[in-house]
Amino acid sequence: MEHFRLFVLPFWLGALFLLVALLYKYILWFVKLEPAQRRMFFRSLPTRATLRSLGEIASESLLHRKIWRRNKLLGYMHTSFALGWFLLIVVGWTETLVYFKGENVPLYVDIFFSYYVHPIFEHNFNFSLIKDALLLLILVGVGLAWFKRIRSRAMGMRRTTRHVLGDRVALSALWFVFPVRLIAESTTCALYGGGGFLTGSVGAWMAEHVSTLALMNLESAAWWAYSACLGIFFVALPFSRYMHIFTEIPLIFLRHYELRSTEKEGAFDHFQVEACSRCGICIDPCQLQSVLGINDVQSVYFLRDRRYRMLRLATADNCLMCGRCAEKCPVGIDLNTLRVNSRDKMHNVPDERRYGYFKGLDRSEGAGKVGYFAGCMTLLTPRTMSAMSAIFEAAGEEVWWADREGGVCCGRPLKLAGETDSARKMMKYNADLFRKHGITTLVTSCPICLKVFREDYDLPGIEILHHSEYILRLIRAGRLSLEHGAMRFTYHDPCELGRGSGIYDEPRAVIGAVGELLEPASARENALCCGSSVANTAISDEGQLRIARAVGAELEATGAEVVVTACPLCKKALGRGVKAPVRDLAEVVADSLVRN
Repeated sequence: MEHFRLFVLPFWLGALFLLVALLYKYILWFVKLEPAQRRMFFRSLPTRATLRSLGEIASESLLHRKIWRRNKLLGYMHTSFALGWFLLIVVGWTETLVYFKGENVPLYVDIFFSYYVHPIFEHNFNFSLIKDALLLLILVGVGLAWFKRIRSRAMGMRRTTRHVLGDRVALSALWFVFPVRLIAESTTCALYGGGGFLTGSVGAWMAEHVSTLALMNLESAAWWAYSACLGIFFVALPFSRYMHIFTEIPLIFLRHYELRSTEKEGAFDHFQVEACSRCGICIDPCQLQSVLGINDVQSVYFLRDRRYRMLRLATADNCLMCGRCAEKCPVGIDLNTLRVNSRDKMHNVPDERRYGYFKGLDRSEGAGKVGYFAGCMTLLTPRTMSAMSAIFEAAGEEVWWADREGGVCCGRPLKLAGETDSARKMMKYNADLFRKHGITTLVTSCPICLKVFREDYDLPGIEILHHSEYILRLIRAGRLSLEHGAMRFTYHDPCELGRGSGIYDEPRAVIGAVGELLEPASARENALCCGSSVANTAISDEGQLRIARAVGAELEATGAEVVVTACPLCKKALGRGVKAPVRDLAEVVADSLVRN
């Protein structure tokens, strides 16, 4: 017990509690994984996926590159804590190892080295200088964290997150850890000398202005306070947002091992839910917040409430699922899937009577290897279907029409509403219908249908295309003759087509074949949602209209004569919020056909 002092107890007990809590969580989550997921984990360990995981841990868990790209001040703040504290521990451990020449000393000696060893010993490496530089790096980050809570707009954020009790305790402890460390080390330097440019300078000032007796009392109190701050932080951490520190790392490994959340709640969800740092980056992109002033349903609050088992229907349901928050999330949490499986748990009550109408239903017509699935919203925008008919005819394409006279929904709206079992039945019916008619290519004008066809249907041997992809293929193959005019268009990226399916270039290439394209301020990954998402059953019609008008104002600011979109739902929504004509991409192409 040569190095033991009573003040190390808060640190030691807190660290022990944290270790036990982490082991309990990890073991519980891992045991509850599906057997197939556990097998996938063990098979993936000796693969390159592990190396890629380590690379991502360095780039995101320590350097926080994604946050840097979103907001440089936030990036510095997070990096200063993560990388700065990590390096401080590494340097402290190395310093202890050098000084004690490899002697086995208790862990807390590394943490409280400046207390146990004074004056600071001389050696080849100036550890004091390095540690002071790292401490200063972190203290600037602490200052930014304090400032962010007071003046979030100055940090480039309209709003910051609201915390639960565990968050507040852990946050307060963390904010004081490093200022108190500075005081403790500086006081020791004032009494015994040593220190670097920061602690040594502060210590020299204290030695000049404070009595020795007061310094001795202050030293004891400061080291106790430093240990207590660490201990409190460790105890509060498993019950706070800071659990993400130890959850993001295994999540990175599991994600590289191709484990995913599904439409049914599972053990893997815990890794995603508790990996949320509640940084608040997801709040500002949310149009429910920026346009409608709704501030309690964003992904950060959804994940918080789900973690603490206080999730309400109002929070789970009131989301556009546009993907804007997911695109900004620095952790890469699959937010939409977590919403879906929460809704499934709350809503999924299969009722055979409601959806039995489609049994044996086949209203398809025509024949051909190319099939066209309009979808519910395209049937409600008949000009889009008429335009596709003209395009097929001009290209000489023989088409099988799956639902020209009506049919069965693709199933995605039901899935997004949480009625996943009923949705699966619809999907099976449609898949059987496609296979029955022997098509090899399936074209749809609806991005909602496209996404579910590609992700949830079992359609081997059938190529799934959005009509923007199909039309561009026809143009490049020389099967369509188009007249390039002087019309100026602007294009609105539909959420499910862009962020949902990664299709950005094809619609733009098609527009470029018939006229001039003017890009709005928010485009591609940053495109705004039209507001009429089928994923949100809570938003009012008035709320949808306000969002549509906000989006319309940005589109009209381009000076374009025509607004183009590639989603029938967006077309209807924007038609209410935009004064200029709104056309589907297929309509624009059909109007530009050169007919012989």
